[in-house]
Amino acid sequence: MNRLHIGCGKVYLPGFTNVDIFSSVHADVYADMAALPFDRGTFDLIYASHVLEHAHRHMVLATLSHWRDLLRDGGVLRLAVPNFEACAKYYTDTEDLGAIMGLLYGGQNHPKNHHFVIFDDTTLGAALIKVGFKGWNRWNWASTDHARYDDYSQAYLPKMDKENGRLMSLNIEATK
Repeated sequence: MNRLHIGCGKVYLPGFTNVDIFSSVHADVYADMAALPFDRGTFDLIYASHVLEHAHRHMVLATLSHWRDLLRDGGVLRLAVPNFEACAKYYTDTEDLGAIMGLLYGGQNHPKNHHFVIFDDTTLGAALIKVGFKGWNRWNWASTDHARYDDYSQAYLPKMDKENGRLMSLNIEATK
């Protein structure tokens, strides 16, 4: 199985081609997520955890189209993005804006570490269908073969309370 991990950051996944824009992290390829240097139909699975929100909102469809093109027919795009619905509910229940600032706006410790768009099931699902994916469904981080590698698909509040906390990541898979 040929697998691609876009925006690997500090989470290098064995068995994947790991890509990041920052040369300061360990990756196999350094490239922008919207201009990846791979042939069409190369991958069976593309995994992008908390990276799509870094695309300008008017570039989301182009980015998703690019990723779709990199998949073989029947290939799967596995996405994790900050879940706006979960963020809004968390804020409404706790009034703790500070806890969700990073989810909404990014780390902002580098010019490329800003979030430009936010998603819920409806908006992300509609975008996937619009660019030609057959359908989508939620996926559970714990049931993947990369579950032992902690990334933002496992973002809980209170932080890292996976037993009692709230999952703040919207995890969606789509099939080409």
